[in-house]
Amino acid sequence: MFKKSLSLLLVLSFFVGYSQNKAICIAEINTIIQNYIDQSKIPGAVIQVKKGNEVILKKAYGYAQIKDFYGNVLANPEKTSIKHLYDIASLTKVVGTTTSIMLLVDAGKINVEDKVGKYIQGFNQPDKKAITIRHLLTHTSGLYDWYPLYYRCKTKQETFKFIEGLPLKFPVGEGRHYSDLGFTILGEIIEKISNKPLNVFMEENIFRPLKMTNTTYRPNDTGRKLNIAATSHGNPYEKRMLEDSTLGFMIKSIDPNSWNAWRQYTLKGEVNDGNTWYANEGVSGAAGIFSTIDDIQTVVDILKNGGKNGKKQFIAEKTIQLFLKKDTFKNGLGWMMDNQNAFMKDASEGSFGHTGFTGTSISVVPDQNISIVLLINRQNIGLSPTKDYFNVNPIREQVFKTVMKYYCH
Repeated sequence: MFKKSLSLLLVLSFFVGYSQNKAICIAEINTIIQNYIDQSKIPGAVIQVKKGNEVILKKAYGYAQIKDFYGNVLANPEKTSIKHLYDIASLTKVVGTTTSIMLLVDAGKINVEDKVGKYIQGFNQPDKKAITIRHLLTHTSGLYDWYPLYYRCKTKQETFKFIEGLPLKFPVGEGRHYSDLGFTILGEIIEKISNKPLNVFMEENIFRPLKMTNTTYRPNDTGRKLNIAATSHGNPYEKRMLEDSTLGFMIKSIDPNSWNAWRQYTLKGEVNDGNTWYANEGVSGAAGIFSTIDDIQTVVDILKNGGKNGKKQFIAEKTIQLFLKKDTFKNGLGWMMDNQNAFMKDASEGSFGHTGFTGTSISVVPDQNISIVLLINRQNIGLSPTKDYFNVNPIREQVFKTVMKYYCH
């Protein structure tokens, strides 16, 4: 009887301790995020923290839109919610494009060691013929890290042709140079193999099968009434990239004044990324997807669970392992795996994630079965006096460290 009572006491003690830890963790995260909102650093945020099958925290804070195009605080700011769609920016690269490549690998239609020239004729020229799918996925292709494509192109097909003819900026395979252009070309490859527009391929093969009903490109064109978080007021920072040499993005052959179709309104349901909107018709392998916290979590859970969506094998486990193997540049295929990044600082080996320019991030720690999805629309606050957007890395790092403190065992 004594042993049974002791066992029961230990079990009760464990659950009481667990509940206390959970409550403290949630309270600390609430304080972290709310403090940044109260300081007007960010408009709002939506977060989901999950360990195994348990949702530790799913919550919306602050506002989906707080300022108008002129920087005035709205009389009635729109509160955000867990149902709001966010412009996930470069999370498009992993949620959409990398997942699409995984499915094509599974289907035997592509190999990551294939030369890009096998699918795109323009990559058979001497300087690009060595570039493989792996190079594109790991940002080691040597393509420009960024280029204002809208100065040269108006349509997606024009953009593809322009990138194909653009000289390389770096030697192939000799260093990691994060490149939106590389993922734009991955989008072209997906289209050529599937013979479908990129957004249609993703809708038919990812979003619809996984019941990600609130994930889409160009949400304003869906005909649905959707709650969408607002981002930037036009593209002021991107314009600065072309005019301010200190940022390191200026292109000598481009006169910044030779193109002037900048949007003059607050973006809501239009992708913030200029290349995607102006030069890719709103659909790119690099950016453009809008999604909700729950839909993104669906993809994250599949990666955490060896490719399974519930009981169904959605992606082969061997493909997951291939894509989440860290290389010498601390990349997986598509995914970032450097645990010195703020959003996964000091995480255990095998951890992975990604960020988006709008303020979004995904962090996954497989050996602890933990994931953190954080959606922030930082740009709606506007540029700071230094003409920068607020750096959300401290928020990402503080939230990640808090979760690790209470749930890393």
